[in-house]
Order: sequence, then structure tokens, then C-alpha cells
Amino acid sequence: MSSLPDLTDLQTEYEFLDSEDRYRLLIDLGRKLDPMPDALKTDATRVRGCSASVWVYPTTTDDSRLHWLADSNAAITKGVVALVLAAVQDKEAAEVAATDIAAALEPFDLTRELSSNRTQGVPNMIALVRETAARMAA
Repeated sequence: MSSLPDLTDLQTEYEFLDSEDRYRLLIDLGRKLDPMPDALKTDATRVRGCSASVWVYPTTTDDSRLHWLADSNAAITKGVVALVLAAVQDKEAAEVAATDIAAALEPFDLTRELSSNRTQGVPNMIALVRETAARMAA
């Protein structure tokens, strides 16, 4: 099981990069996601409203933390997914449900850096993660 970098560390690095290098950072971040088995890429795990295909699936660790598997058919979108998950990866379900992921991502100003096609599904992805965590915490 791989781990995503801490969101604060990512933000520090991201701030000093130009747009092209920020794209590269997102692509590299997407590569750090654990591989998602094709069998999990179903309609039930698909994030609605994304221009690219995006799938997100929660697993639990031995100590009852949520470890998210995710994938996308677009490299930059996969990086955005990884950025979202970096805010909540390997945390307890109740903590994930209570996390304001959108606020955690504000310093990255994704709507300025990326086209609206690449960011339009982010609110849906955040909602899916938080709603799933809330169900699992109950």
C-alpha cells in the first residue's frame, strides 16, 4: 500500500512551481495512487459529473482507517483525484466525513490552474468521499 504525500508538503512545493511544472506535479501525484483493479471500475464506483472517467473506492486498513483506491483515464485528472485523496487518505471514517476537503484544496487554486473540464467533477468527488465516509462511520 503506497502513501500519498502530506497535503501541506504538496502545497509548499506547488506554490513555487510554474503552471507547466504544476501539471507535472499532478501527473506524478496520480502515479502514486495504488493501482485500482479493473473489477472495481464499475458504474457504482464512478464519480458523476467528471469529463474524464474517474473511479473511487474505499478500503479499510487493519486499524479501521479508510484507504482509497482511485483511477482515471486522464493523467492530470488522476492527479487531481490524488490531490483530493491526499487530504483524507488513511484517516478514520468519521474524520474523513468531517474534513472540509474543499477548504483544504483552496491553496492549490485548481480553477485557476486547470480548465473547467478538469475541475468540474471535483465537488462531486469530494461529496462522494465524504458521504461514503459518513456511511462507514455510522
